[in-house]
Amino acid sequence: MSIVAARIDNRLLHGIVATQWTPQYRPQRVMVIDDEYANDPTKKAGMKMAKPAGTALSIITEETALANFAAGKYDDHTVFVITRTPTIVRHLVEAGQRVPQLVLGGTVTPAEGTPAVQAGRRAFVTDDQVADYAAIAASGTRSPYPSTFPSERS
Repeated sequence: MSIVAARIDNRLLHGIVATQWTPQYRPQRVMVIDDEYANDPTKKAGMKMAKPAGTALSIITEETALANFAAGKYDDHTVFVITRTPTIVRHLVEAGQRVPQLVLGGTVTPAEGTPAVQAGRRAFVTDDQVADYAAIAASGTRSPYPSTFPSERS
Protein backbone atom coordinates (compact mmCIF):
# COMPACT_ATOMS: atom_id res chain seq x y z
CA MET A 1 0.00 0.00 0.00
CA SER A 2 2.76 2.44 0.99
CA ILE A 3 1.99 6.18 0.62
CA VAL A 4 -1.55 7.09 1.71
CA ALA A 5 -1.08 10.87 1.38
CA ALA A 6 1.53 13.62 1.30
CA ARG A 7 1.56 17.09 2.80
CA ILE A 8 3.58 20.11 1.81
CA ASP A 9 4.13 22.32 4.84
CA ASN A 10 7.09 24.51 5.71
CA ARG A 11 6.65 23.57 9.39
CA LEU A 12 6.87 19.85 8.54
CA LEU A 13 5.58 17.79 11.51
CA HIS A 14 3.73 20.00 14.00
CA GLY A 15 0.55 20.01 16.10
CA ILE A 16 -2.05 20.17 13.33
CA VAL A 17 -0.37 17.35 11.42
CA ALA A 18 -0.08 15.22 14.57
CA THR A 19 -3.63 15.81 15.83
CA GLN A 20 -5.68 16.22 12.65
CA TRP A 21 -4.03 14.89 9.49
CA THR A 22 -2.33 11.83 10.94
CA PRO A 23 -5.56 10.54 12.54
CA GLN A 24 -7.43 11.17 9.27
CA TYR A 25 -5.08 9.00 7.21
CA ARG A 26 -4.09 6.57 10.03
CA PRO A 27 -0.64 5.77 8.65
CA GLN A 28 1.67 3.34 10.37
CA ARG A 29 4.57 5.73 9.62
CA VAL A 30 4.90 9.49 9.31
CA MET A 31 7.83 10.25 7.05
CA VAL A 32 9.44 13.67 7.04
CA ILE A 33 11.57 14.00 3.92
CA ASP A 34 13.89 16.95 4.37
CA ASP A 35 17.66 17.00 3.91
CA GLU A 36 18.21 19.87 6.39
CA TYR A 37 16.29 18.25 9.26
CA ALA A 38 17.61 14.76 8.56
CA ASN A 39 21.18 16.02 8.82
CA ASP A 40 20.72 18.21 11.92
CA PRO A 41 20.50 16.22 15.19
CA THR A 42 19.03 19.15 17.14
CA LYS A 43 16.25 19.83 14.61
CA LYS A 44 15.62 16.10 14.30
CA ALA A 45 15.27 15.72 18.10
CA GLY A 46 12.82 18.62 18.24
CA MET A 47 10.75 17.12 15.43
CA LYS A 48 10.59 13.77 17.25
CA MET A 49 8.72 15.47 20.11
CA ALA A 50 5.76 16.08 17.78
CA LYS A 51 5.51 12.40 16.81
CA PRO A 52 1.93 11.13 17.06
CA ALA A 53 1.55 8.33 19.61
CA GLY A 54 1.40 4.85 18.11
CA THR A 55 2.92 5.95 14.82
CA ALA A 56 6.46 5.30 13.61
CA LEU A 57 8.46 8.33 12.52
CA SER A 58 11.21 8.65 9.93
CA ILE A 59 13.10 11.88 9.34
CA ILE A 60 15.22 11.17 6.29
CA THR A 61 16.88 12.76 3.29
CA GLU A 62 15.28 12.70 -0.13
CA GLU A 63 18.02 10.36 -1.37
CA THR A 64 17.35 7.89 1.46
CA ALA A 65 13.58 8.07 0.92
CA LEU A 66 13.89 7.36 -2.81
CA ALA A 67 16.30 4.47 -2.17
CA ASN A 68 14.08 2.99 0.57
CA PHE A 69 10.93 3.18 -1.57
CA ALA A 70 12.80 1.66 -4.54
CA ALA A 71 13.96 -1.20 -2.31
CA GLY A 72 10.37 -1.85 -1.20
CA LYS A 73 11.11 -1.03 2.44
CA TYR A 74 7.65 0.46 3.00
CA ASP A 75 5.58 -1.85 0.80
CA ASP A 76 4.04 -3.66 3.77
CA HIS A 77 2.69 -0.62 5.63
CA THR A 78 1.15 2.82 5.17
CA VAL A 79 3.12 6.06 5.03
CA PHE A 80 2.12 9.72 5.35
CA VAL A 81 4.83 11.85 3.70
CA ILE A 82 5.56 15.41 4.81
CA THR A 83 7.93 17.73 2.98
CA ARG A 84 8.47 21.44 2.47
CA THR A 85 8.46 21.43 -1.32
CA PRO A 86 6.41 19.92 -4.14
CA THR A 87 9.64 18.93 -5.89
CA ILE A 88 10.18 16.03 -3.48
CA VAL A 89 6.63 14.76 -4.04
CA ARG A 90 7.20 15.03 -7.78
CA HIS A 91 10.40 12.99 -7.47
CA LEU A 92 8.51 10.29 -5.53
CA VAL A 93 5.88 10.15 -8.28
CA GLU A 94 8.52 10.05 -11.01
CA ALA A 95 10.19 7.17 -9.14
CA GLY A 96 6.95 5.19 -9.41
CA GLN A 97 5.34 5.90 -6.06
CA ARG A 98 1.61 6.51 -6.07
CA VAL A 99 0.54 9.52 -3.98
CA PRO A 100 -3.28 9.37 -3.77
CA GLN A 101 -3.76 12.71 -2.03
CA LEU A 102 -1.74 15.88 -1.55
CA VAL A 103 -2.55 18.35 1.20
CA LEU A 104 -1.18 21.89 1.08
CA GLY A 105 -0.30 23.31 4.45
CA GLY A 106 1.52 26.51 5.22
CA THR A 107 4.14 27.39 2.68
CA VAL A 108 6.67 30.17 2.82
CA THR A 109 5.24 33.50 1.71
CA PRO A 110 7.07 34.40 -1.48
CA ALA A 111 9.57 37.23 -1.40
CA GLU A 112 8.28 40.55 -2.61
CA GLY A 113 8.28 40.62 -6.38
CA THR A 114 8.19 36.83 -6.73
CA PRO A 115 5.21 35.85 -8.88
CA ALA A 116 2.93 33.54 -6.90
CA VAL A 117 -0.65 32.41 -6.58
CA GLN A 118 -2.28 32.05 -3.19
CA ALA A 119 -3.64 28.49 -3.26
CA GLY A 120 -5.04 28.45 0.28
CA ARG A 121 -5.17 30.51 3.42
CA ARG A 122 -1.49 29.87 4.14
CA ALA A 123 -0.37 28.22 0.90
CA PHE A 124 1.40 29.92 -1.97
CA VAL A 125 2.57 28.49 -5.27
CA THR A 126 5.40 30.25 -7.05
CA ASP A 127 5.81 30.18 -10.81
CA ASP A 128 8.79 27.82 -10.52
CA GLN A 129 6.61 25.27 -8.66
CA VAL A 130 3.78 25.09 -11.22
CA ALA A 131 5.49 22.34 -13.25
CA ASP A 132 5.94 20.26 -10.07
CA TYR A 133 2.25 20.53 -9.19
CA ALA A 134 1.21 19.80 -12.78
CA ALA A 135 3.32 16.62 -12.82
CA ILE A 136 1.93 15.53 -9.46
CA ALA A 137 -1.66 16.11 -10.60
CA ALA A 138 -1.00 14.33 -13.92
CA SER A 139 -0.04 11.23 -11.95
CA GLY A 140 -3.57 11.06 -10.52
CA THR A 141 -2.87 12.72 -7.19
CA ARG A 142 -5.80 14.73 -5.85
CA SER A 143 -6.42 17.08 -2.95
CA PRO A 144 -9.04 16.56 -0.26
CA TYR A 145 -9.90 20.21 -0.97
CA PRO A 146 -9.77 20.54 -4.78
CA SER A 147 -10.28 24.28 -4.85
CA THR A 148 -6.95 24.73 -3.09
CA PHE A 149 -4.90 22.34 -5.24
CA PRO A 150 -3.10 24.56 -7.78
CA SER A 151 -3.47 22.21 -10.76
CA GLU A 152 -7.21 21.87 -10.23
CA ARG A 153 -7.93 25.60 -10.37
CA SER A 154 -9.47 26.97 -13.50
